Amino acid sequence: MKLLVKDAARLLDVSEKTIYRWIKQGSIPAYRLNEQYRFNRAELLEWATARRIPISPEIFREEESEQASLPDFSEALRAGGVHYRIGGSDKASVLHAVVESMRLPAEVDREFLYEVLLAREALGSTAIGDGVAIPHVRNPVILHLERPLVTLCFLERPVDFGALDGQPVDTLFTLISPTVRAHLHLLSRLSFALRDPAFKQAVLGQAAREEILAAAERADHDRTRAVTARP
Repeated sequence: MKLLVKDAARLLDVSEKTIYRWIKQGSIPAYRLNEQYRFNRAELLEWATARRIPISPEIFREEESEQASLPDFSEALRAGGVHYRIGGSDKASVLHAVVESMRLPAEVDREFLYEVLLAREALGSTAIGDGVAIPHVRNPVILHLERPLVTLCFLERPVDFGALDGQPVDTLFTLISPTVRAHLHLLSRLSFALRDPAFKQAVLGQAAREEILAAAERADHDRTRAVTARP
């Protein structure tokens, strides 16, 4: 879906003037079509998440009718698993170790997935600050999965991911989805969860697996309340 300036402003909860300023600065991903600026919803969400820009709950409301059959973030995280002491000395070796730790169907080519994640990273760092990165596949339809997965990995040693805040990364949420819709669904919910103080504290403190999963479930519940409370 291509969004207009007014749509981007509403979803990012800023003025249209701010959107135009970001366009002029070349900082926001925008496309000029027929004398109008358009935005890709997934790219806009990725951009806002990377810069820790608050996102209006409206973005979740608009997806509810289409995504009722998709799992909540906490379900996808439980399916993908929480893994500790993942090795690696640089971005490439870390991503390789992460892929090896993932709970993937036997038919998924792990080496191919690793190459795709590495190629996505070359387009721009997926680090979002505070030592967290969100590696993901830009074209998820190439993977044959029955359900989307979120895998949380804590690294044995922090690694430079080129984060905007300069902090090395020691925590990775890897998103693997069978469709673009599922990818957007999970990315939006992860973005919301990372703004939840209890969930963020559990993640940054590398809490026990069940503690993190319980915090993710509470964040899902809070998201649902935020969406339904919106007039």
